[in-house]
Amino acid sequence: MAEEKKPKILIVDDSDVVRETYAQIFKQKGFDVLTAVDGIEGADFATKEIPNVILTGIVMPRMDGFQLIKTLQDNVQTKNIPVAILSHLGREEDRVKSQELGISEFIVQGSSSINEIVEKIKSLMKAGVSFRLSFDPYAWDAPRLAKTLESKNFSCPSCQQKMILEVIPKQEGSGYDAVLKCPKCDLVI
Repeated sequence: MAEEKKPKILIVDDSDVVRETYAQIFKQKGFDVLTAVDGIEGADFATKEIPNVILTGIVMPRMDGFQLIKTLQDNVQTKNIPVAILSHLGREEDRVKSQELGISEFIVQGSSSINEIVEKIKSLMKAGVSFRLSFDPYAWDAPRLAKTLESKNFSCPSCQQKMILEVIPKQEGSGYDAVLKCPKCDLVI
């Protein structure tokens, strides 16, 4: 019987403590782990090693996390690698910029447990990455759907942000699941 291949994660952060802490955690959770100290080294490793997922910080010397993501998205070899951002600051402008780049996992360090972060990373690697879509709350059956929701206007009950539709490919490979989700606070209704 063939040995199951371990998922490979690339952790990119200029903090030795952050990088080594998460490397140790992901090794304990059964991952092969690569680490890089900045975006330039991260892009180089990503191109050579083609990891299953990348966890990157934002503020780094030489090339920051956003520049790394753009570099990966412009490369045929790396454009489909799922990326999660690990933010030390949790600034709203960074969250917005990550959404504009198509990054669905913006993790503020300290706001999620280690196990929650590992689960978020694992979910990024499942058969297909989720797709986040805006929709017209007045078109087609949206008004009828709104009547079944707590928030009748497709706004997040917690922060009033306009909800989006997150479409998730099923693991079996056929079909999709969908949820209404707040892009700001990740509340699912």
